[in-house]
Amino acid sequence: MTELTHEDLYDDDPSTGEMELEDRASLRRVAGLSTELTDVTEVEYRQLRLERVVLVGVWTEGTAEQSEASLAELARLAETAGSEVLEGLVQRRAKPDPATYVGSGKVRELRDVVVATGADTVICDGELSPGQLRQLEEKVKVKVIDRTALILDIFAQHARSKEGKAQVELAQLQYLIPRLRGWGASLSRQAGGRAGGANGGVGLRGPGETKLETDRRRINKRVAKLRREIASMDTIRETKRGRRVANEVPSVAIIGYTNAGKSSLLNALTGAGVLVEDALFATLDPTTRRAQTADGRTFTLTDTVGFVRHLPHQLVDAFRSTLEEAADADLLLHVVDGADPAPEEQVNAVREVLGEITRTRKEPLPPELLVINKADAADQVTLARLRHQLAGAVLVSARTGAGIPELAEVLGDRLPRPQVAVEALVPYSRGELVARAHADGEVLEEEHVADGTRLVVRVHPDLAAALRRYETNSSAL
Repeated sequence: MTELTHEDLYDDDPSTGEMELEDRASLRRVAGLSTELTDVTEVEYRQLRLERVVLVGVWTEGTAEQSEASLAELARLAETAGSEVLEGLVQRRAKPDPATYVGSGKVRELRDVVVATGADTVICDGELSPGQLRQLEEKVKVKVIDRTALILDIFAQHARSKEGKAQVELAQLQYLIPRLRGWGASLSRQAGGRAGGANGGVGLRGPGETKLETDRRRINKRVAKLRREIASMDTIRETKRGRRVANEVPSVAIIGYTNAGKSSLLNALTGAGVLVEDALFATLDPTTRRAQTADGRTFTLTDTVGFVRHLPHQLVDAFRSTLEEAADADLLLHVVDGADPAPEEQVNAVREVLGEITRTRKEPLPPELLVINKADAADQVTLARLRHQLAGAVLVSARTGAGIPELAEVLGDRLPRPQVAVEALVPYSRGELVARAHADGEVLEEEHVADGTRLVVRVHPDLAAALRRYETNSSAL
């Protein structure tokens, strides 16, 4: 009888990412039960009813293809949030209209499209001012949201950790404060005292405080509390990061455009099993996993939140501490979607956000290693162009595993190496030093002799000091 091993028992266990994906799609519309729709689509993220939306954008610069690509990305964001896109409109203008974003003529056309399609929401491809938002809603007679509110909604759906939820709530409240509005009696003064004269009645005199002011004060208190909570969570992260730095473990941060395949690449390199889905901002919470180079050196890989064109500044501010962890890494693994129609624009968008995050830092950004993912689905002409424009980039496919061994080899070459070369004869009674040399250093030569283990290694200064007692020859690199 064959004895079952640990791998036999647990090999089929679902990963954390698979369980999260199953939970995300656990409540869906059942095909064939509706008499209203002919094409019944699955409702993602536990949404029982799809909002029917019309998209509208203003083309102010760039080519027509770029404006259409921006609206196509907005459509993917809307679908990720659980909406059904019915129509999309683009207007060519020198700049957005300060009153209605698209101008009075386009507003009437937009209203006709909303009525004809039966849409209940309009999504604008830009950040609207409070005045633009109010006037558009009054004219099109349906709910209007902008690109920033849409991205914030997706983040709110996908946040899992306590820190992620706090960061998203902080960003939402910062976005909401200047857009607070009141209707009817909610704007009336809650008066008191005798300051208002004799006609108000007892308890109804004086300027008091409006409902709008009360809401704003409560939101500001909540924002202050969230900032304190996030600051305390930053302390925990700094402690963990400080421990890795003290142990001199090299760190690699995976950055890139949303849906470029960062989580898939983390799974391919480390077997982390985090959630992978063909959706924008599928994972938000950073995941750190330990990995090893081909020569046995240990390092950490951290998957960070994805970037997007015109990432809301509220999110950049709320996630600053999380994103700064990437700026403190030893190497940036910049993942590019090779199958995207304009991968160069993705690269520029990521670098722009990184520049905004590190603008106040005195230290430069870590070195960058470009990785072109989805090479199996990319056009060969596009790949040839990217090879020329992004010199030194590594072509991989996280889905098929092509190029992953080559990427691991390049990672090992790019990671910082221990600084001190030591040749020592370590007695067998000090086997822990040999184990540390293998775990934290780079073993160049190893030989077991009668008196102990002869090592030629590159190690960090603290381990070099411990080996100095048994040293036979050493030199600083």
